[in-house]
Amino acid sequence: MKIAELRLATIAAALVGSRSALSAGEKNLLRSATPPDENVISDYRTRIAKGEDVLGAEYCNIRSPEKRRETGSTYTPPAIVEAMISWAAGIDHSPERVVDPGIGSGRFMSAAADRFQSAKLVGIDIDPLALLMARANASVRGYAHRLQLELGDYRAVVLPSCEGRTLYIGNPPYVRHHDISERWKTWFAATAGRFGFRASKLAGLHIHFFLRTREIARDGDYGAFITAAEWLDVNYGSTLRSMLADGLGGSAIHVIDSKAQPFVDAFTTSAVTCFHVGHRPSHFHVRTVDRLEDLAPLDQGRAIDWEAMAKAKRWSIFTREHKETPAGFIELGEIFRAHRGQVTGANEVWIAGDEAKDIPNRFKRSTVTKGRELLSVRTELVTTLGLKKVVDLPVSLDVLDPDERKAVGKFLVWAKLLGAKDSYVARHRRAWWAIELRPAAPVLVTYMARQAPAFVLNTARARHLNIAHGLYPRSPLSEKTLTAILVWLRQHIDTSGGRVYAGGLVKFEPKELERLPIPALEDIHAANSAHEMDHAAARGRRCDGHLDIPN
Repeated sequence: MKIAELRLATIAAALVGSRSALSAGEKNLLRSATPPDENVISDYRTRIAKGEDVLGAEYCNIRSPEKRRETGSTYTPPAIVEAMISWAAGIDHSPERVVDPGIGSGRFMSAAADRFQSAKLVGIDIDPLALLMARANASVRGYAHRLQLELGDYRAVVLPSCEGRTLYIGNPPYVRHHDISERWKTWFAATAGRFGFRASKLAGLHIHFFLRTREIARDGDYGAFITAAEWLDVNYGSTLRSMLADGLGGSAIHVIDSKAQPFVDAFTTSAVTCFHVGHRPSHFHVRTVDRLEDLAPLDQGRAIDWEAMAKAKRWSIFTREHKETPAGFIELGEIFRAHRGQVTGANEVWIAGDEAKDIPNRFKRSTVTKGRELLSVRTELVTTLGLKKVVDLPVSLDVLDPDERKAVGKFLVWAKLLGAKDSYVARHRRAWWAIELRPAAPVLVTYMARQAPAFVLNTARARHLNIAHGLYPRSPLSEKTLTAILVWLRQHIDTSGGRVYAGGLVKFEPKELERLPIPALEDIHAANSAHEMDHAAARGRRCDGHLDIPN
């Protein structure tokens, strides 16, 4: 443990008072601890009593966002906590029990303790330091006698039965599927199957927490979780969408626009999901807010019939104004297939460096590996000079001659040492060493940036990794037509068709690109000409009366 973390643990323990109240895991943190100065403890106690989460704030400063991301530890701003607790109190002002499945320093629990003064409180976390902070906050604020803390994984912790109503509330950890063990992916699939839900092993940990809640909650229980909003659209999110429609009892989603930056250290759009277990309302309420100050109360939103919700493959269409395809237009997907670039699973290995110098050149392909390589050229990639090469070995190495096989073998030994064989992606390839880059796409498109996508003509025939999408014509296009399509896209496509993440990042998935409207091919040249005429007229109006005429 870092010195700063040890200091934080000793302060928290001192705020608790008696070490006999600590769990074995919490005591283990303090084996080499030196008691802090009493004046320091007094200052912390005063600030906590006033409602500050000074321990949680310090924890976030000590552990970097990158480190906390490993366990999905993202601490929730007070405005969101208050809005969610107020909503819960409006549903039932006296639940028998409150459960926070990822308690952290106890921000939700402190608010719940104030609002529900007779409720049993249960907090769960895998981090003993988090539990120690939560216990310290409870001790200072006077609800420690009602608080039960469990060190462990929410999916495995067994909670005692509860006769009354339980409120499930909190911020489930966001951990991507790559970092979830096969054991828990199997649990997820099996548990979802028991309820009749299709499950993808690509689901993130926050979806697991929803499923665990569905597994242990009783009819009449209710809750609200704040998570990343991507599950509204992605394929693995269909499990949660099905749960909300059947059994979990979804009642509302409140999407917090990225401009509000709800989590300063996490680039994600957030959504508060409210549910009533076993009692799905007739309509689902959907709302988007631009500021955290506008989040409360959580009883607002546009009512959507559940039949429409169940049919929709993407739920974000309900969170923003729907734009009909203009008359005479078609979707880009009628002309192109959009494919995301290949994932290597270990860029430090497969993007060729010194270790790959002896790999035959025919297996090292010039590749766009960074979005800025497209943003910098803007319209056309005419050369592969300056691009890195990616090692793209065949599935069968029998095509190599003996000398090539020896060089490749040496490279693969090095790749194994770096763990390239054991990555999630490598374990799901036909051969762990075979990336199988897609053929060069005629058009490359950036898919995540703080601006509209860049549509780049790929004259250089470069390959691309998953930092870009490739557009592949469904049928042959003339150079003139292809150019006209790209000109129109650059002039008209903005960020509104993508998903906006915190910090202004806009992401376009392949299907979202394919849904972009463009004029029918027989009209696109005329559309571009009209656009140029409009711009020329506008330039003329701006210049009129403002010309510098020499004497």
